[in-house]
Amino acid sequence: MILKRKAYQKLLDWKNECNGSRALMVEGARRIGKSTLCEEFAKNEYESYILIDFAKKDKEVEAYFNNYLNDLDTLFMLIQAHYKVNLIERKSIIIFDEVQMFPQARAAIKYLVADGRYDYLETGSLISIRENVKDIVIPSEERHINMYPLDFEEFALACGEEVLIKYIKTCFEKKEPLERGMHDKTMLLFQQYMLVGGMPMPVVSFIENKKNFTLADKEKRDILRLYREDIIKIDSRYRSKVLSIYDQIPGFLSQHEKRVIFNKVQEGSYIDQYEETFFWLADSMIANECFLCNDPNVGLSLNETRSYVKCYLADTGLLFSHTFDENELLEDDIYKQILAGKLEINEGMFYENVIAQMLVSNGHKLYFYTHYNKEKKRNDIEIDFIISNNSKLKYKIYPIEVKSGKKYTTVSLDNFVEKYKKRIGDAYIIHPKNLSIKDGIICIPPYMTTYI
Repeated sequence: MILKRKAYQKLLDWKNECNGSRALMVEGARRIGKSTLCEEFAKNEYESYILIDFAKKDKEVEAYFNNYLNDLDTLFMLIQAHYKVNLIERKSIIIFDEVQMFPQARAAIKYLVADGRYDYLETGSLISIRENVKDIVIPSEERHINMYPLDFEEFALACGEEVLIKYIKTCFEKKEPLERGMHDKTMLLFQQYMLVGGMPMPVVSFIENKKNFTLADKEKRDILRLYREDIIKIDSRYRSKVLSIYDQIPGFLSQHEKRVIFNKVQEGSYIDQYEETFFWLADSMIANECFLCNDPNVGLSLNETRSYVKCYLADTGLLFSHTFDENELLEDDIYKQILAGKLEINEGMFYENVIAQMLVSNGHKLYFYTHYNKEKKRNDIEIDFIISNNSKLKYKIYPIEVKSGKKYTTVSLDNFVEKYKKRIGDAYIIHPKNLSIKDGIICIPPYMTTYI
């Protein structure tokens, strides 16, 4: 099953715009579908291609790059002979898969692009970790895109719901609710998406096996084990801290404030001790960071407070399996009982995680807001997410509150809007109910988050 990915259009834009003047680096977490996407693109858009998988540690191929970088005619001849593929000038592409495993190939991009014979795609994870770049000059001839788990639109398309997606988008643009039956259908589909997630292998397994959650769960647990194995291999100086944060993500998100309490990770610890930890988790794209911004104004990053951070798992399906890691496997029936509301779970943590996931995949950096009332000795304003429209001329911020239940109050959001009304574009509540607008606040179901 070939999944339709939005990133494909980004690859096409790069090919048409750069015409060989830049290589393209596709970054993303392990098992996100980078290699599959790039190879599918190469098959469709070029007359021939070669995929060099550096994870296989082919010493012969590595030797070609080490010995013949000053003799590109010989280098290309040897590569073509090795892979038994004929390359055609300006009509072929070479893919450097998992290029972080052989940094010398990445460094060679400068000379390969200057040569101009072929196009170059690179895929990588952890490409900024210092072990993977310490001995090379990062080529300026690289353009970068990030690849994320399937968003809800991509998941729905994989389920054959193309018409439904068009209908949802139209309703959002018109600020109209879906027809009641269609809303109920879409919410069920969204709940399935939340449980399965957007990693390609679990999605394919789920769909090809008549929506069997158990088989999808097996795939998710394989990915979680792979991530753990990756963590075990990293620098011993911060390995234990990364493992500790990674293992405790479900616990952090199950709390009311959902932020990382470092004293609970280890007594007496603080954020500065975990700088490498969060860099690794973010760079590997295993986790999405969300920092405190208590003065939401032009340039949210200028006012961020990194000592207060929420750490979301990059894929909510993985979070679900990670949360129930005391079980070797979650049976299909348990998933279906959760869907039917017959088992009590902390829905709030999964809702907030999936919204974070969808916002990030849509290109947003994540911030949250709290205001401490000294008189009341508690936070009287708590905003789950603040994003910006990134406009230099009409910069606006967009506060977002996530509600997993149908009954809730809007006191925090109302107070925030009143406090910063001149800075705000739109204010959103994301809830399980249909679209509505109340006192200027746009209340949308979670499946519309993609369009914010």
